Amino acid sequence: MMMNRRTFSAALVAGAAASLLATRGMAATSAPVKARNVVLAHGLFADGSCWTEVIARLQAAGLNATAVQNPLTTLPEAVAAVKRVLDRQDGPTVLVGHSFSGMLVTEAGVHPDVSALVYVAARAPDAGEDYTAFAKTFPTPPASAGIVFDGDEGRLSEEAFLRDFAGDLPEAKAKVLYAVQQPFQKELLTGKTTQAAWHSKPSWYAVSTEDRTINPDLERFMAKRMGAKTIELKASHLSLISHPDEITRLILEAAGQNAD
Repeated sequence: MMMNRRTFSAALVAGAAASLLATRGMAATSAPVKARNVVLAHGLFADGSCWTEVIARLQAAGLNATAVQNPLTTLPEAVAAVKRVLDRQDGPTVLVGHSFSGMLVTEAGVHPDVSALVYVAARAPDAGEDYTAFAKTFPTPPASAGIVFDGDEGRLSEEAFLRDFAGDLPEAKAKVLYAVQQPFQKELLTGKTTQAAWHSKPSWYAVSTEDRTINPDLERFMAKRMGAKTIELKASHLSLISHPDEITRLILEAAGQNAD
């Protein structure tokens, strides 16, 4: 049977919608499990100190917060670092990831103590998905052009860091963060997750609408695909620093705590 252009387009849209529904994870619709532990993982171009503003607020709310120092070497080694911290928790734990560490949340989030997942402008691949190829289906964000390599060791140039990574922070503060930037190994970017915790764990997502490191529309797509409770912040990639109150409230909600 011949199919005209309009019929073909309708079938294509319907097929895409069906595919999205088939892969969608667990939406954060029911009351979350009450958790007093929060484990936070950082991504590329950063270290654990990027969570300082959020940690102070979580501690003030009576939660036990721990930042993982991501080794930024290989995906299995980074996941192992998260799992070691999770093993030290004493009950239900919210696992939070920023940027690249969404890969770690997706993989390590199947840990039995993890009660909820929070993604902050973060990668959220499906199991076995080639994230790099997947991300290329969206326009490339400006920060990608600012990555420089010394052999196998990569980092973000100062210009790109200040403009495309930390664009809504005061320059003096952004320069301090640049000074503690940790380099990553090329091999880290080749890893693929083997499982996707968001299929079975309730998830939350904070989209940064002014993000120049991960395309905001890609963030929206991933959040919708996983069925996450989603907020949008007019923020750079570093919303965890420029909007710590909002990010803290999102984490408290995932922890089943009163966020007022």
